[in-house]
Amino acid sequence: MESCSFRPATAPSPFPSAPSSSSSSPRAPCPHLRFPRPRNGRQIRVRRRASGFDAFPPLPGKVFVDEAIGAEYGEGFETFRMDGPIKVDVDYLNEKLQECFLQRIRHAMKPDEAFGLIFSWDNVIADTDSLKLDAWRQLALEEGKDIPSAAHVRKSILHGAADHVLRKVLYWAKEEYKMEKLKARLIELYYENLFKLDTPVEGLREWLDAVQTAGIPCAVASSLDRRCMIEALDRMALSKYFKAIVTDEDDMESIANRFLSAAMKLDRKPSKCVVFEDDPRGVTAAHNCTMMAVALIGAHPAYELVQADLAIAKYSELSVINLRRLFANKGISFMDLQKQIIEKAPPRRRLTVDTIF
Repeated sequence: MESCSFRPATAPSPFPSAPSSSSSSPRAPCPHLRFPRPRNGRQIRVRRRASGFDAFPPLPGKVFVDEAIGAEYGEGFETFRMDGPIKVDVDYLNEKLQECFLQRIRHAMKPDEAFGLIFSWDNVIADTDSLKLDAWRQLALEEGKDIPSAAHVRKSILHGAADHVLRKVLYWAKEEYKMEKLKARLIELYYENLFKLDTPVEGLREWLDAVQTAGIPCAVASSLDRRCMIEALDRMALSKYFKAIVTDEDDMESIANRFLSAAMKLDRKPSKCVVFEDDPRGVTAAHNCTMMAVALIGAHPAYELVQADLAIAKYSELSVINLRRLFANKGISFMDLQKQIIEKAPPRRRLTVDTIF
């Protein structure tokens, strides 16, 4: 009997167990912020005191760090099943997540349902650049420092690791203790700003409505803590659109591994998935996973996103038919307006009839 799908061990929907937004208190900045860490069964507190931090426990999620792209040679990650650990990589998922007979019939009638959409969190679902800038400005105000207005400094604080920025760009910290203190405070300020976030990127809700109507499953991939991610989606009223989420608790070591994990949770082959990204590194990671990439112009200029299969300035430029065209091997050239070249007809030859008498 043909197996219909290669199901992941996680539940199809991550949201029923999430606490409701009305019952969660960390919307406003508070002296004690608690984040669950289910991997070690304990909670981590971020303590804010007037005299500074007494200790620097590991904070939830990976914020202000440089992540590896991953899957440069098709490598993946290791996961566990009842019969033992298995190695999951790009080729393995493309082979195991084949459609069964009934799915092929359904997708023949409704071809859009064969796709899977994976949304990155940063600047694709939420404007996280403004959160990062606000966190850096608040930290500078607390420390009595100034942030230069040069373009390369802005780019570093938005896309660089906090260690590098503090040491090599802003020169705020030389000692290890000082740097750890500033970094911990920076991350705390970022999460305080995140707890206030309740507005998605412009046009995203309308695009998700269209995708949901077409029956295309969606996932969101982020390095944030799971609880913070779910609460943020609840505040923006976007939880209903996402069948799966990938967060810090999934222990993915690279951007590509998060995309592969999302495809696995969606039960879609990587080669049938479309990644929505704003970063050239994310576009590269998507292509390493044999996925299509749609890039949002904004955080990075268009010339840095030329490797994407399609680059858009806003979601209103998209329609579901665009997804079909991406998989028709047309790429971005098929999205542009095309002019049909009408060749001039050759001049008619004048025929003469010679009459021989």
